[in-house]
Amino acid sequence: MTKSKAFIQPLDRIAIALMLLLSVLIGLIILQGDVVTARVRDFTWQNQQIGAEDNSFTLTFSRPMETKSVEDNLKIEPPLAGKFSWAARRMVYTLLTPAPYGTNYKLQLQGAKDKFAQQEGKNRLIQPFTGSFHTRDRVILYIGTDKEEQGRLVLYNLTQEQKRVLTPKDLIAMDFESFPDGEKILFSARASNNQDLLSAQIYTVTTGVSSNSGQEAKPGGKVDLVLDSKDYQNLKFDLSPDGQTIVIQRGNKNNPGDFGLWFMPATSDGSAEKPTPKRLKSQPGGDFMITPDSKAVAVAQGQGAAILPLQGDASKPLDFLPQFGLVQAFSKDGSQAAMVKFNTDYTRDLFLVTNQGVQKQLLKTTGSILSCQFDIASPTLYCLLTQLVSKEQYIEQPYVVAIDLKTGQQKPLLVLPPAQRNVQMSLSSDGLGLLFDQVVPQTSPPASLPTNTLKTDDGDVIATSSLWLMPLLPIADAATVEIRPEQLPLAGFRPRWLP
Repeated sequence: MTKSKAFIQPLDRIAIALMLLLSVLIGLIILQGDVVTARVRDFTWQNQQIGAEDNSFTLTFSRPMETKSVEDNLKIEPPLAGKFSWAARRMVYTLLTPAPYGTNYKLQLQGAKDKFAQQEGKNRLIQPFTGSFHTRDRVILYIGTDKEEQGRLVLYNLTQEQKRVLTPKDLIAMDFESFPDGEKILFSARASNNQDLLSAQIYTVTTGVSSNSGQEAKPGGKVDLVLDSKDYQNLKFDLSPDGQTIVIQRGNKNNPGDFGLWFMPATSDGSAEKPTPKRLKSQPGGDFMITPDSKAVAVAQGQGAAILPLQGDASKPLDFLPQFGLVQAFSKDGSQAAMVKFNTDYTRDLFLVTNQGVQKQLLKTTGSILSCQFDIASPTLYCLLTQLVSKEQYIEQPYVVAIDLKTGQQKPLLVLPPAQRNVQMSLSSDGLGLLFDQVVPQTSPPASLPTNTLKTDDGDVIATSSLWLMPLLPIADAATVEIRPEQLPLAGFRPRWLP
């Protein structure tokens, strides 16, 4: 008689036992309900450095959330005003104004409720979340006037109180503009042994500042030649808002009638050959400014202001405004412009012109409208103006005014002495600070001047110059709070904020 093998083997018994155990566990989970705790899966600004162009962050959740509980329990320290919007499990927080520079921020979320748990009458809360981010340092640039810094481009980090001289002694910087990421500066300069102001060449220099968190900055002070002055004088330049195009006003050294605008790429395409400028085929013009979309240039032509395309036939303007002689500033989105009208009685009007065809007069002055800047944080236009205080000697007194573009209300911020007509100002990217200089000219300059002598746009020899910083408040608050500028421990002129 033969023995029969057991029908169920030991391995099979183990497998069956495991399946029964798993079935029991699954059943218990089903009976208990959904117990997965909601949490924040992603925070787009986590450990990031942000700038004025960064106006919103996103929180992505693992589960659908009860939106009001999230909005009520989200805390940012220091506070940043903003508004919420939702798309399924994603929440977007859009800032009402740019985050102040030089600040570390902490974001916390706890006590927010799961949407489905709320519907089921359960009080299931999100897993507590803490995030952090910071804004760029408050950094300024200027041309030095003191000792070893004379004529050199200087960077000063206000947040860290650190100074760095960017350009060498053998170059006298004349004008400059920052690239949008703040990592390079485009500047014009002449050789320190050449007093000819029309011999300026165009260069770039690295700042040593990194625009991205976790990315090591390139060493500061690396100078590269962009455009020489062998055949043409480089009179003025402008860098497009996207940092891709340079427009230069040039004049032929051998033919004074050969005068006009040229344009060229701001960076090379990776090839060994350097970019070369191309002539903008249009009538010669005066002051110019690249439009916010970086595709056109606004230039004073004849009795008006023309908008010329940078690509295509520039002899056919995209637009022409015969009643205005100069564009002072564009808003960042290009929807508004501050334009100057020159009147026959030698007064000047400042107008707000929109892309909807609105032309609104903002002010009239007997002096000059030197510069204007739109605040991206509020509907405010800051302008540096002069008023005529003596017709006989034609003495102008400069002052700074803030204009509320919605109400037309004007708030004078600063009145400067008549001798300070060469003052220049710069509005910070976060809208919280206004830089300006006070140039002191030499009263009796010697007949023979050193080749490294610094001069203003009016040709006055600069003895020294101080830099000032004025904190800014909304016009409504500024009416009740006295704001006083603070002198910085720096000697220089042409101050600019780094983006």
